[in-house]
Amino acid sequence: MNDAPLFTPEQLWMPDFIADPYPTYHHLRAHSPLPFIRLPGDTITGMPGPLWAWALMKHDDVSSALRDHATFASRGDSLTGKAFPRLALLHDDPPRHTHLRRLVNHTFTLKRIEALTPWIHSVAHALLDAIGTGEVDVVSSYTIPLPIQVIARLLGIPGEEYLTFKRWSDALMATNCLSSEERDQSNQEMMAYFGRMASHRRARGADDLITALVEAEVEGASLTEEDILGFCVLLLVAGNETTTHLLGNLLHLLVDRPALWQQLREERHLVEAVIEETLRYASPVQRLFRHTTQAVQVSGVSIPAGADVALFYGAANRDPAVFPQPDEFRLDRDFRRHVAFGSGIHYCLGAPLARAEATITLNAFLDRFAKITRGNAPATRQTAGALVYGLQQLPLVLTPA
Repeated sequence: MNDAPLFTPEQLWMPDFIADPYPTYHHLRAHSPLPFIRLPGDTITGMPGPLWAWALMKHDDVSSALRDHATFASRGDSLTGKAFPRLALLHDDPPRHTHLRRLVNHTFTLKRIEALTPWIHSVAHALLDAIGTGEVDVVSSYTIPLPIQVIARLLGIPGEEYLTFKRWSDALMATNCLSSEERDQSNQEMMAYFGRMASHRRARGADDLITALVEAEVEGASLTEEDILGFCVLLLVAGNETTTHLLGNLLHLLVDRPALWQQLREERHLVEAVIEETLRYASPVQRLFRHTTQAVQVSGVSIPAGADVALFYGAANRDPAVFPQPDEFRLDRDFRRHVAFGSGIHYCLGAPLARAEATITLNAFLDRFAKITRGNAPATRQTAGALVYGLQQLPLVLTPA
């Protein structure tokens, strides 16, 4: 075990760290891998003591672990079935992962997303029509409803229920603000809802993902109810939480860069680079977990078999060994090296959709607003869950073009 100066094992789940993790990353990166308390005791029902894990913060270590799914497995996470249900794909390894991913790959192809783009564009502009101009919290009025309505359409569930879906998603991700009983109750409500949706599709199918799942077969066998519900929960939560935070982080960065805003209004070819640098600089997903299947050496440190390992995407994406001046927001980088969407077989299924929503959003804001400035109320970061980096509130003043 490495001893990092001025580091306490509880530090990496504290609210102050979640709100601003980057100074800590810079302090600890050279000392990783290092053990830390993933969750304190009594956070999860039936878990009396703290849960420990190993933190990987160097870009090379994180990238290598993402590609080595045989050693750093997705199955076996200590919290699966305790803090959250087992989620198809996220908690699977080959060959099962390969079969399951093939079932939903076609939904997230560039061709399918291009066909969906006009509808996403219409939803984005409808939300902006409702916002109007003046000071508005863009999180509650835009960055939350857009991604949830998009993923709801793909799943085939009512988009107008997005506040309920958001409440379930937040509860699943939260570890710092809900009791284990509250989290369990929310998860049960969500699973029961998708159970009813799956039952409806068995009786009467539709052109949506839930129908595809209930009708699918893997190696001649239908998916189990657990698999179907796990797929639905994964797609709902991953499809809205990460994109909501990407959109919020994007606008939060641009509001303090008025010259870049004006440049973007005139040079739209830079939109893609701004989105990619946002993914690197303010990664919506900060950490995901793996489980070691055997003892392994990482940067000279021995990690035993059966250990939980946290891959810190946010730290890897600001590693100065890969990204010079990592704390500068720059558009001249090699964006192929960021790991905001992961790497290897678990590369984010919804990455093309998230990029499409970000592109539509940024262009829509640039079309409508000559400038954006901060509102009177402060922007506030979410601190309820340690997996994501995003905003709970972002008041902006929108000046019409």
